[in-house]
Amino acid sequence: MASNRGQGGIQQLLAAEQEAQRIVNAAKNEKLARLKQAKEEAEKEIAQYRAQLEREFQKKVSDSSGDSGANVKRLEQETDAKIAQLKKESARISDDVVTMLLKYVTTVKN
Repeated sequence: MASNRGQGGIQQLLAAEQEAQRIVNAAKNEKLARLKQAKEEAEKEIAQYRAQLEREFQKKVSDSSGDSGANVKRLEQETDAKIAQLKKESARISDDVVTMLLKYVTTVKN
């Protein structure tokens, strides 16, 4: 009877060990499934974020290239205004500069 009892106890231990192993394996499988799902969700979010950034970049590129004609026109106007101002100033002081240069060139120092 004692050996039967010992055999029954061993069988119970083996069954409990197998049950525990089954539970551990199920938990591992669930964990792997959750990790896989989280990875897929993260990749999906990354793809959406990347697409959003690409759209914003393309919008900025198209906006800036659309304005480049206006920027060029504005810069041309500013340049023309500066050139006109410089011509006006040079015309205003050119007589004084010529007089000053002639004075220095014709003055003899001993």
